[in-house]
Amino acid sequence: MTNSIADMKQTDLFFMIGSNPDTSHPTIGLRVHQAVDRGAKLVVVDPRRTRLAERADLWIRIKPGTDVAFMNGMMSVILAEDLWDKKFVEERTEDFDYLKSVVEKYSPDIVEEITGISEEQLRQAARMYAAEGRHAIYHGMGITHYVTGTDRVKSIANLAMLCGKVGQAGGGCNPLRGQNNVQGACDMGALFNTLPGYGSFDNNELFKTFEKAWKVKLPRRPGKPATEVWDNVLKKDIRGLYVFGEDPVVADANISHVRQALEEVDFLVVQDIFLTDTAQMADVVLPAACYAEKEGTFTCTERRVQRVRKAVEPPGEARADWRIFCELSKKMGYEMDYASAEDIFEEIRTLLPQYKGITYKRLDKVGLQWPVPSEDHPGTEVLHTESFTRGRGLFIPEEYIPPVELPDDEYPMSFTTGRDLSRYNFSSMTGKTPEIDEISPECFAEITPVDAERLGIEDKSRVRLVSRRGSVEMRAKITDRTQEGTVFATYNHLETLVNLLTLDALDRLSRTPEYKLCAIRVEAVPEN
Repeated sequence: MTNSIADMKQTDLFFMIGSNPDTSHPTIGLRVHQAVDRGAKLVVVDPRRTRLAERADLWIRIKPGTDVAFMNGMMSVILAEDLWDKKFVEERTEDFDYLKSVVEKYSPDIVEEITGISEEQLRQAARMYAAEGRHAIYHGMGITHYVTGTDRVKSIANLAMLCGKVGQAGGGCNPLRGQNNVQGACDMGALFNTLPGYGSFDNNELFKTFEKAWKVKLPRRPGKPATEVWDNVLKKDIRGLYVFGEDPVVADANISHVRQALEEVDFLVVQDIFLTDTAQMADVVLPAACYAEKEGTFTCTERRVQRVRKAVEPPGEARADWRIFCELSKKMGYEMDYASAEDIFEEIRTLLPQYKGITYKRLDKVGLQWPVPSEDHPGTEVLHTESFTRGRGLFIPEEYIPPVELPDDEYPMSFTTGRDLSRYNFSSMTGKTPEIDEISPECFAEITPVDAERLGIEDKSRVRLVSRRGSVEMRAKITDRTQEGTVFATYNHLETLVNLLTLDALDRLSRTPEYKLCAIRVEAVPEN
């Protein structure tokens, strides 16, 4: 996030696209509701009628997968009506003419044909966002989980810069991270194409810094994206896997493909707090400690680094992840000697400029938002207040590319997924709590009354959803919350693995799969 959760109190307008924070990020969702209560404006772009959509000043029911065309259309209107922030664009950005040449092609009539959004709604959205005030864009995995996910993120940045909504409290571009320490994991280099701290593989001096600290020679090549591991296993380019903190057997797209790879890999190690479906396929399982059984830090969605303190001892032979890694490293011939989690953090802050001024002593009092360049720096609540990391912000417009798998005669409906508020991810933890089973006992396929009548499906009857990759059964929920021609289901129930259906086509840059949209057919299942 470019901004802080706290400064949502200063936001005049929330532009929510590709996210339903009531179920995916409820603490954020609560703050949006509170802001609306005090009079903030709300624009929601979502194919489903969510609680926030019902409260919105403007709800735009977009066709799934057409966000780039929609945002290009907004920018086309903003330019045509002379609503853009000329001072910001002139002083702080570059390649404006290129942006203009691309988005001007997305006239309201063309956008309506692609997205299903009326010209009137498109113009209203453009005018509301471009108006004076502190306006913030919030987005989630409904933006990124497409093969054009990076195109969507670029379009959000283009829109924010065009209107000068970046670098101010209450504004900015705010991606909502999917889990509690995704931001921290990325900061530490858990990406296939960056060094810790987002260093480039072209930066030879940075490599030398890490090599000096770790006393090793590092390879100068990127790793494999996690989503490409399975193909590489099947091609025998990868012979062994070490999985920790993940359950790809239920979580990855096209899980039949994942299972095939895990059955064929030569050696599989899984490090986890439970015997997950993936762990059950492992040659070796290493029992790890959970968050309450270890010391360390998390870095949350707003870049805030916070202390994690051990409340209880880990059970049995379970150990903190870092202890397992250190002991395994020693057995493999590399002496990785750390005395504590704080010892590791001290190394982090000496190597990562963003963390330089953060110490455990400071974190004992309050979490700090990076970058924190020195120990007397208070942290950075708002990014890009005076300049961007690269200096001027670069407009990178993208043409609209249709979703990979559109409905056809054999698979005539679209399928999309989201989160269940009561469950966390794939229920590996929450699924062990009986009370949650009472609150959310099963997954439903949301189908519109029009589609249900056409298909001969009744409310609560069993249906089978079939894609080119697999099938799954569940009960139907007849509702107008979803869009005609589209079926929605949550992905959190282990008994209903909807990722048997989802598509594993990948974004060309981030290599994220197109979780959010695929083509299916719906079949009524006779009751036993």
